[in-house]
Amino acid sequence: MTATSSAATPTSKSARFDQLALASATLQNLEQLGYAQMTPIQAATLPLTLAGQDLIAQASTGSGKTVAFGLPLIERLQSAGSPSAPVQAVILCPTRELADQVTMEIRRLARARQNVKVVTLCGGVALRGQTVSLEHGADIVVGTPGRILDHLERGSLSLAGVNTLVLDEADRMLDMGFFDDIAKVVRQCAKDRQTLLFSATYPEGIDKLAAQFMRQPQTIKVEAQHSAHKIRQIFFEVAEHERLHAVSSILAHYRPERTLVFCNTKQQCRDVVAVLQAQGLSALALYGELEQRERDQVLVQFANRSCSVLVATDVASRGLDVQGLEAVINVDVTPDPEIHIHRIGRTGRGDAEGLALTLASMDEMGSVGKIEVLQGRESDWQPLSMLTPTAGGPLLPPMRTLQIVGGRKEKIRAGDVMGALAGECGLTREQVGKINVNEFSTYVAVQADVAKKVEAQLSRGKIKGKTVKVRLI
Repeated sequence: MTATSSAATPTSKSARFDQLALASATLQNLEQLGYAQMTPIQAATLPLTLAGQDLIAQASTGSGKTVAFGLPLIERLQSAGSPSAPVQAVILCPTRELADQVTMEIRRLARARQNVKVVTLCGGVALRGQTVSLEHGADIVVGTPGRILDHLERGSLSLAGVNTLVLDEADRMLDMGFFDDIAKVVRQCAKDRQTLLFSATYPEGIDKLAAQFMRQPQTIKVEAQHSAHKIRQIFFEVAEHERLHAVSSILAHYRPERTLVFCNTKQQCRDVVAVLQAQGLSALALYGELEQRERDQVLVQFANRSCSVLVATDVASRGLDVQGLEAVINVDVTPDPEIHIHRIGRTGRGDAEGLALTLASMDEMGSVGKIEVLQGRESDWQPLSMLTPTAGGPLLPPMRTLQIVGGRKEKIRAGDVMGALAGECGLTREQVGKINVNEFSTYVAVQADVAKKVEAQLSRGKIKGKTVKVRLI
């Protein structure tokens, strides 16, 4: 295997989807979705992937990579929607959260094609329901390596007809020790398939995967740089004993509505959350050892604005895509400068501006130097003494989350929940935030000042004619 390398160039205004060899219905759907101009990773990869080329692409979360691999995958589908048709595409993801996000985006992209069936296969959900879904036919399977392997071993899934295989966030899957599982899954796919590998960083295992399972892949790297105008980066020098309380000072000074805080270890996550909660802040932790139910609840609350601060490790935060994130705080400096770029890129998305605030001790100055070299500019340093509390009440989230026992299995839809909130509780659409309908539970955000009242009223009322159990998380 010989990989050829090409550097991706920034997107120009002429890099439009209508210049690609895409079906007219696909272009119309992209226009309806608001996609006109390609992101750098899309402009660099789509001409190659649409031509059937194997690809290794280095790009961070939020760069538009799902569209980059989703469009060629959908274009190659044959006779979609037939229960007897084989699975034609597989997307391997490191976590259930990312798999769910990818599934949603693929379904949006596939609206131009009739009856495209996308099935998600991840742990934390009963095998039986997934088996039934597969029995009804699947054109595209999105899932985690372990659960897909479970179905392969049970005979409920065959990948012999797969013509496109995607490894999404391959570096994260390698970090989690999935190399052997990935290898077992890949060996059951058709040998003449197209293989697309996307990764935020480039660990050693990527070359090993490419050598074993790819055919002369092109290598594309899009530099994950951020405009100094869109993301304002500030570094604060701290002594070790100042680090935890400096996080509180930053929050009190800048007062962001939602902040993602990065730590290098899960113990540091726990320590930061303990300090913030002791000060009355709404803070939750996200790290690798949490049970799936706990992870789901943490992510839902942060995404729907029921939690002000999410404290996470890099491993746990992969695939996390929250719109309107005002600030990122790095409690520790990561030794890998590309991970630093990946971290701070969670804020300043689209047309929004963002803050990236990093705490660094003297021992971490070498890592800061690597970041400066990668970014091509010196860091902006400010003293901790400039952080003074800003006027205003406690920094509390505007929403609270209600958990309703019952989800897709009970045929509950978001519209049913909104109808009950309006009818039983008299809420307006403006008082209701995100509604997440999962397999067995439904989460809904409501304005914090009416949350307890809504909990009581909904517990006495009905959804779809049935009494439901409701609790405030």
